[in-house]
Amino acid sequence: MANAALPLAGRVAFVTGAGRGLGMAIARALHEAGARVAFADIDLAGVDAAAKETGGLAMELDVRDEGAFSACFDKAVARFGAVDIMVNNAARTPTTSLWDITPEDWDDVLAINLRGSFFGCRIAGLHMRERGAGRIVNLASMAGQQASAATGAHYAASKAALLALTRSFAQELAPHGVTVNALAPAAIQSPLLEALDPARRQALQAGIPMGRFGLPEEVAAAVVYLASPAAAFMTGATLDLNGGRFMR
Repeated sequence: MANAALPLAGRVAFVTGAGRGLGMAIARALHEAGARVAFADIDLAGVDAAAKETGGLAMELDVRDEGAFSACFDKAVARFGAVDIMVNNAARTPTTSLWDITPEDWDDVLAINLRGSFFGCRIAGLHMRERGAGRIVNLASMAGQQASAATGAHYAASKAALLALTRSFAQELAPHGVTVNALAPAAIQSPLLEALDPARRQALQAGIPMGRFGLPEEVAAAVVYLASPAAAFMTGATLDLNGGRFMR
């Protein structure tokens, strides 16, 4: 039986976009649950201190580059022996108006948010399929399920497609003991949220039945759950964390 206090003891997690914000909260929560963590981010300085503090591995990674992604994953396997948990969190969250999105910006958001997660799912999926076990968690968004004025259309499109990608990998990997699930947070407390105009921020909060924004630690706790033995029979699912703003 798994240790209730350390449900991920003996596991290894790989987290993209782990240098700050939600990614950092997720990486730390996985560590606190007993996992050894590979912190990957395009900003190496952002992950270096946390990796040293937790005994983890810090790696510079641009998820748009499949070769670099494979090399970082191999480095984590060489360091820890295997990767049991893959968290595809790296993303851009622009708020650009639908009418002002340039073709270059559209392509870049899709490259980071969707193509990067595809690389993560496929690289980790092949490794986990061979081992006969593993957990993949994709960070989607409520914006991929319902229109939102808080994010750009290119961000919403990337997150909607990520939900479909999650189901495709879940179906493919289920016979091999690998689960693939998505989290769809909304209005999580972050520097991006704080940077919004106060009136806009107040309007967003007023639209949440629970009357508050979510916390990064609450999203991180959901990732720990999906990575734990408790979620062994859950795959291809989207777990909503939105304070009741989107119910289904």
